[in-house]
Amino acid sequence: MNRPIAVVAFAQSDHRRSTDELSEVEMLIPVLHEVLARTGLRTADIGFTCSGSSDYLAGRAFSFTMTLDGVGAWPPISESHVEMDGAFALYEAWSKLLTGDADTALVYAYGKSSPGSPRDVLTRQLDPYYLAPLWPDSVALAALQAQALLDAGDTDEDALAAIGARSRAAATANPHAQLRGPVPRGDHLVRPLRTGDCPPIGDGAAAVILAAGDRARRLCARPAWIRGLDHRIEPHSLGARDLTDSPSTRLAAERAGAFERPVDTAELHAPFSSQEVVLRKALRLGDEVCVNPSGGALAANPLMAAGLIRIGEAAARIHRGASDRALAHATSGPCLQQNLVAVLEGDPR
Repeated sequence: MNRPIAVVAFAQSDHRRSTDELSEVEMLIPVLHEVLARTGLRTADIGFTCSGSSDYLAGRAFSFTMTLDGVGAWPPISESHVEMDGAFALYEAWSKLLTGDADTALVYAYGKSSPGSPRDVLTRQLDPYYLAPLWPDSVALAALQAQALLDAGDTDEDALAAIGARSRAAATANPHAQLRGPVPRGDHLVRPLRTGDCPPIGDGAAAVILAAGDRARRLCARPAWIRGLDHRIEPHSLGARDLTDSPSTRLAAERAGAFERPVDTAELHAPFSSQEVVLRKALRLGDEVCVNPSGGALAANPLMAAGLIRIGEAAARIHRGASDRALAHATSGPCLQQNLVAVLEGDPR
């Protein structure tokens, strides 16, 4: 941790319900060009490249290799990939830069959910012996968590609806969001979750550039320094967990230094309104913290990129001076199973 590393650039696509006319490479290339242009770097200047995506969404093995065409085949690059959200690819790249093996890193992620049924595809994340054979889909599992919160008295359906309304209202200022402005509360999709409590299905991509030390200051007027980064996991069996709490998020935040000083902004990867309730409690976020000013995952939820976008959005607010100390959270798996927390800071003004 003695080597300071920062997010120096962030770019994302316009998130849409469907991009049938685009391949993953065609969706990703403009994002890569934009994030490089923000720093003036070329592909040859990048010391390490790491991507996050899912072959299950693409429906073919090693599908991530084709997106390397968008990065560039020459000169040869140092490259890695994680079969997870891009936030976890950023963790790998951050670790690489800490070792001193590279001074810059490109991290990108993408997902096309529109060709299939994410509710069914995501069942493949479940325990293969007890849960997966029952085929509980992602919305049904989130509804179990929401009902547990209602039973515990931690929230109610009106409060959940208010979270969805606030998130979509905040997204009116986000030109990349899929859903912006008033969204009907809707009927129950899986009780107690209504349509307005659930994320949109859509396609999208995102990319960030990391840089170390003085290189970061040369590339960005106000770098978003990563002061801490950690990720933890809950037990695989849902029956072994208290779904109203997230100890792994709390531990990751503690190890990342989130509780050392207050944050002014939090970008939470909460695809369902009920999950924001759990995360706010685990992260000790009060009403004074601006939560999901971008609209969060309720406004745009491209699978495998939404977590990286939370880090990018938090960093972008530091870049433009709208935040001084921000927290970013990413999750993967059912009911907040795996959780990553990053603490970002700008230089004093």
